[in-house]
Amino acid sequence: MASFVTATASETETINFGEILASYVGPGMVFTLSGDLGAGKTHFTKGIGRGLGVKQTVNSPTFTIIKEYEGTLPLHHMDVYRLEEDSAEELGLDEYFFGEGLVVIEWAERVQDQLPKEYLAIDIERINEVERRITLTPKGQRYTELCEELHQDERTSN
Repeated sequence: MASFVTATASETETINFGEILASYVGPGMVFTLSGDLGAGKTHFTKGIGRGLGVKQTVNSPTFTIIKEYEGTLPLHHMDVYRLEEDSAEELGLDEYFFGEGLVVIEWAERVQDQLPKEYLAIDIERINEVERRITLTPKGQRYTELCEELHQDERTSN
């Protein structure tokens, strides 16, 4: 499977899709999120948090760079948009990437050289004010299997 594509027709559906995806998450997984400002990256991550049983409000870590939440797995939500060039190494990203939680990185192209070899690339494209096209592109066998299972999930059929 090259990629998994779905469409959502509302903010609620985008959050719900993140929640469904969370049911396939395991320790040490890394998701990268790309999309224009306002595409729904943080709403999608809210859904992942909800699916992981996170009780805190999941919001954008734009100014703090990393927010950590406790759920059935730790959720490490990163927004590296404002990260200074060459300062990614100082964050100790490897500790997160190879830890026991799920890492979700917004604007991951800014730390491309630091990413593990395998991860799930998620692109959220704004179609209009409410509709989104979400494309999941697996990088590695673990994420290919995740996408195949997701493709067979009746909750994700459009």
